[in-house]
Amino acid sequence: MSHDPSTELKMDPDALYREEVFSDQRVGTIRRLTPVDSSGADDSARPVLFVGQAQLLTPMGAIPLTFQIEASSLAEAIENFAGAAEVQLEETARQIEEARREAASQIVIPKGGAGGMPGGGLPGGGIQMP
Repeated sequence: MSHDPSTELKMDPDALYREEVFSDQRVGTIRRLTPVDSSGADDSARPVLFVGQAQLLTPMGAIPLTFQIEASSLAEAIENFAGAAEVQLEETARQIEEARREAASQIVIPKGGAGGMPGGGLPGGGIQMP
């Protein structure tokens, strides 16, 4: 297998962040991403980012939620966590419902004569697909 340099995974030295994780060990976590230069020193030209993480428990298992929190400090991120999580929860619920509708509308019914069976399909003609 030949090496293709266009698929090489290369980090961008101008887009580095130091990551710190804060958790109440109950509701979720907040990741504080502090911009740094390639030597690891703080880069004050870029904003600090806050990312929240939580889990939505469903009958089918846990669904991870990850969302940006608008804040200028950790204290503000903690205060804004619930509101940002709620917005992401609503968006996730909307996406799940949309996926359900799409799945329900994609029921495929084979045409009679199709399916690669000898003699043109199942005996009796089968169900016709539009």
